[in-house]
Amino acid sequence: MAQSPRELTIREHLEEFRRRLVVAAGATVLTTALTLAFHRYLLQLLVYPAEVALGHKPPLVFTTVTEMLGISFKVSLMGGLVLAIPIWAYEALMFVSPGLTPRERRAIFIFVPGITLAFVAGVMFGYFVLIPPALRFLLTFNTDIAQPFIGIGNYVNLIINLLFWLGVVFETPVVMFVLARMRVVNYRVFLRGQRLAIVGAFVLGALITPTFDPINQALVAGPIIVLYYVGILLAWLARPRERRRP
Repeated sequence: MAQSPRELTIREHLEEFRRRLVVAAGATVLTTALTLAFHRYLLQLLVYPAEVALGHKPPLVFTTVTEMLGISFKVSLMGGLVLAIPIWAYEALMFVSPGLTPRERRAIFIFVPGITLAFVAGVMFGYFVLIPPALRFLLTFNTDIAQPFIGIGNYVNLIINLLFWLGVVFETPVVMFVLARMRVVNYRVFLRGQRLAIVGAFVLGALITPTFDPINQALVAGPIIVLYYVGILLAWLARPRERRRP
């Protein structure tokens, strides 16, 4: 007769957590080394929106000896983390999977690619939709009084922060689906919180965008609101039995 799976002790859980953390961190080291080899192309991609906004290549400078080296490593690390997102998601889901039912486990693992795709979609939205008008506003405001003299560190940090947080925000529907599938909440809870979500979207829009104009803030808040309602739909689809109840 087949034996039932043995429950792990706290020590064994910690050992498994450490092992999966080491695997994910090792994958990040490898992907970071890969992006380091192409960091010049990544820097050129990050500079391109400013070139579009100004109509010419911006006069980027670095003011300390180690600034350019530090920015190059930071860009490489962020690129490595993005490439390693599927590994981190897989290891995290494998760690919690013993506590899930087989049906929940299958549904969650199907959405492992969705986690990566949602983050990439947020990055692409920021790169092509949000950043160009924001930079156009920032780099042309009162240029008859003073010309922009941009530090490479300040510029790259601004772009990376924008792209990262937009990628995180675009994970909203995936997180809502997972929470509904694991029966933590259901779509009715999200429906009741829609007013708060709309207010929160505009607050996030004000925090994420580097400008104070309402147009760029609305460019961020609008997609967040749409993503929230997409998440409600996914949460509704995640619990088919509840949809059949009166």
